[in-house]
Amino acid sequence: MSLKKLFEERSDIAWKANMPSVSIDCVVFGFHDSSLKVLLVRLKDQPLWSLPGGYMGKKEELKDAAARILNERTGAENIYLQQFKVFSKLNRSEDFFKDYDDTLWHKQRFLTVGFYALVNYTDVEPVIDELSDACEWVDINTLPEMMMDHREIFDKALVTLRRQLNYKPIGYSLLPEEFTMPELQKLYEIILDKKLNRGNFYRKMTGYDILDKLDEPRKGGAHKAPNLYRFNLDKYKAALKDGLKEGW
Repeated sequence: MSLKKLFEERSDIAWKANMPSVSIDCVVFGFHDSSLKVLLVRLKDQPLWSLPGGYMGKKEELKDAAARILNERTGAENIYLQQFKVFSKLNRSEDFFKDYDDTLWHKQRFLTVGFYALVNYTDVEPVIDELSDACEWVDINTLPEMMMDHREIFDKALVTLRRQLNYKPIGYSLLPEEFTMPELQKLYEIILDKKLNRGNFYRKMTGYDILDKLDEPRKGGAHKAPNLYRFNLDKYKAALKDGLKEGW
């Protein structure tokens, strides 16, 4: 069935079930093979890619709706979500729906609330639903052309993530449970898009007091086994709430 036909069949249900004029778009970040990736969707019959998104039910809280949308698309639960901006330009989606009837739910004017999500790459199993023909991780440096204003939403999410590194910790959702300090530094460098001094990075991260050093180093390799760390979850949550002492 074509995308147009699917939208038309879903329109009446959407009018009854969802909050009017409110949509949600999510920028899902994952870290894999030393690169920062974002999860993108390609709708059926469409050449352009989009962010995972959807609508808020009439009886849902906004953040609960975002978590549901991402669970349906990724299978992941307890996802770290951060609301970052409302996108409200007139005719955001007019061109995309120009061949549809004006009564279609999806063609109405929507203000979309942007969330960014930080997930463990290995916890995600991208779901292709009946509206899409692809759902894939893409390196943030090789993004394809995106529909509507989704590139603008992505760009704002990345800028927000970089800015929030100055006062919030990241990494718990992006790294495996145990990691080395160089692996954590690499994650920060990729997000910030700049090199960081190794000594200064170590000093700052230990000064934040959110890491526990493990007794056993990582085994294997020809060189000295690197020390392993894990996040102290209680201290990490406190830092998310109260902020960090200094930025990057």
